[in-house]
Amino acid sequence: MSEQDAILDALAPVADGIAATLGSFCEVVVHDFRRPEQSVVAIAGSVTDRTVGGSMSEIGMGLLARGDDAEDQLNYVTRTASGKLVKSSTMLLRDSGGSVFGALCVNLDVTALGQLKTLVGELADVGAVTETPTTTFGDDVDAVVDAIVDEHQLRLNKPWTALNREERLDLFRSLHARGVFAVRRAVPQVASRIGISRASAYNYLAEIRDQGAS
Repeated sequence: MSEQDAILDALAPVADGIAATLGSFCEVVVHDFRRPEQSVVAIAGSVTDRTVGGSMSEIGMGLLARGDDAEDQLNYVTRTASGKLVKSSTMLLRDSGGSVFGALCVNLDVTALGQLKTLVGELADVGAVTETPTTTFGDDVDAVVDAIVDEHQLRLNKPWTALNREERLDLFRSLHARGVFAVRRAVPQVASRIGISRASAYNYLAEIRDQGAS
């Protein structure tokens, strides 16, 4: 057994212990970044409704893209597609050589607390509550990739067919920076999503990678 596998195996009972201690509003997930399509190798509790064999979220893909330069993400808040408000911390796993290969994530369902905060804010007339970004959690990595692509379209506020060449390069540059292309089948999936050929998609990806290396 490799050092990385041994660390992942050792964290499974740790995840169980943390979830049992914090209660039913807590979920603890152990991720193996070496297989982003099925990165969930252990999970305790149920906040994001994932199971073992599930995929990483947009947040995990972003960390994967940064490789060994990635840093722990602590006490951030997101919202699931079903509307749950989730407070999370993602702590990276490194082997003895310093290589990032996974993460231990703690997710707390703070929906009720968020609702209470909104109520108190309205009663005190302290202004609008800051909008919380939605994150796609699920067992299907294709849904995560689609969500990241669609988010880019929402920012552009135009149909894919209206994108010029430079805008398409910006899209591929953004997706590459967020770790999307570490996922197998991501290139043809993105091509299909935005209505271009696979050959064009691979050409765009090669060009932005060349630009990054120059």
